[in-house]
Amino acid sequence: YKSQHSIVLMALVDSNYSFVYVNVGCQGRISDGGVFKNCELWKIVENGTGLPKDKPLPGRVFAVPYVIVADDAFALHHHILKPFPGHQEKKSKRRVFNYRLSRARRCSENAFGK
Repeated sequence: YKSQHSIVLMALVDSNYSFVYVNVGCQGRISDGGVFKNCELWKIVENGTGLPKDKPLPGRVFAVPYVIVADDAFALHHHILKPFPGHQEKKSKRRVFNYRLSRARRCSENAFGK
């Protein structure tokens, strides 16, 4: 906003509503994706170091990578899941995926008290 100063808080929250990463201080005029690409967490995601090892989901055999559930502002990556763009047909697999991803994102929203 013009004539106002703002800063961006970027946080990573786990499924238990615990903050596992926080970055504060980027100027508010920078996009969320831009903030992410310039923070330490991006370097961790980019090279895969510091992330937990792939692990099978409960009741499954094959290991899957840990991922960050993000929104459209972020670039797709091996460790970043984001919704399919645009409108999806009712009951389509993509719409179900987007719905479930949005439910998972609620952990971060709830951690902030929304």
